Amino acid sequence: MFRIQTMNTISAKGLELFSRERYEVACDLPNPDAILVRSGDLHGLSLPSSLKAIARAGAGYNNIPVKECSTQGIVVFNTPGANANAVKELVLASLLLSSRGISDGIQWALSIANQADQVPDIVEKEKTRFAGPEIKGKTLGIVGLGAIGVMVANDAIALGMNVIGYDPYISVEAAWNLSRQVIRADSLEGLLSKADYTTLHVPLSAHTKGFFDAEKLRLMKRGARLLNFARGGLVNEGELIEALNTNLLSCYVTDFPSAELLGCPKVICIPHLGASTPEAEENCALMAVQQLIGFLEEGSIRNSVNFPVCRLDRNGAFRIVIINRNIPNMVGQITTILASAGINIVNMINQSRDEYAYNIIDTEQKIPESSMRFLRAVDGIIRIRLLE
Repeated sequence: MFRIQTMNTISAKGLELFSRERYEVACDLPNPDAILVRSGDLHGLSLPSSLKAIARAGAGYNNIPVKECSTQGIVVFNTPGANANAVKELVLASLLLSSRGISDGIQWALSIANQADQVPDIVEKEKTRFAGPEIKGKTLGIVGLGAIGVMVANDAIALGMNVIGYDPYISVEAAWNLSRQVIRADSLEGLLSKADYTTLHVPLSAHTKGFFDAEKLRLMKRGARLLNFARGGLVNEGELIEALNTNLLSCYVTDFPSAELLGCPKVICIPHLGASTPEAEENCALMAVQQLIGFLEEGSIRNSVNFPVCRLDRNGAFRIVIINRNIPNMVGQITTILASAGINIVNMINQSRDEYAYNIIDTEQKIPESSMRFLRAVDGIIRIRLLE
């Protein structure tokens, strides 16, 4: 029986996928086989030797010590795209918020609540203060065409916007789902110079941290509006505020407030609501649980942040999965040990990612414990599991 430890509250629809015959699920379990987590911080926690996988019910994984997990052969999963529709809807709402003075108008309207019968006349007199352009016919630039970026692009087209997309690393799946009406930008600079609105949908990394700086802001159309529902660290906040104060930009909408941004009148700060819908929480939980089940029962890896995508249709009575360092002659050593024990390999796959590799091997015979000991002794092998 597999033991699953939950951290935070996980949607019941996801947890229902764990069969009671094969899984024990609880928030406080010793020696778990896997951890299912949302926002709980795992940094600093002692990871038990029994732990084989961690699934994050969400896209971000800053709360998980990925490097430490990798060295111990613990596969870390996330759920990219599971909350894409929730984020997309908030982006579309924010296009309107950035244009029409809606937020300021609502706050102003609340301030005149004590004016009694004069309210209608005051509203008619002052409403022009909050006027703004329609988004139909305007140009939206989308930086990053992953699951969310593609959805935003397609729906913006349906709303009558002209859409330009930039993503030099767009996946085949994303390209298939993208509307043909989306114009491909050859460069980020070209997109910024044409867009009335720009929305960011790229991951935060050492290469992208603060990449949207004064240089990028100067390339944008004067009076353009910038939306960031990816990660706050993508934008240099000090240089952004300077661009807003000098009217280079009209508005910045973000899902990642900071004290500095909250003090700027041209910034609309949303309190990290991108994935805060019951549907998104269910989708993330379902996807995370499905990935854990596939890994624990079949050894399949999908949407891991530290190991390669790897799956193989079951083709033998027994299956062994091996995690090793990505160094020469590992496959040769593994197959030699199995062959010396008279083990016939029916099918196998080896995939690598950066420093690590993953193997799924189907055999006709059960691998004897003596061969398992030889495999564990091979320099570079991190973890082995035998699945029957």
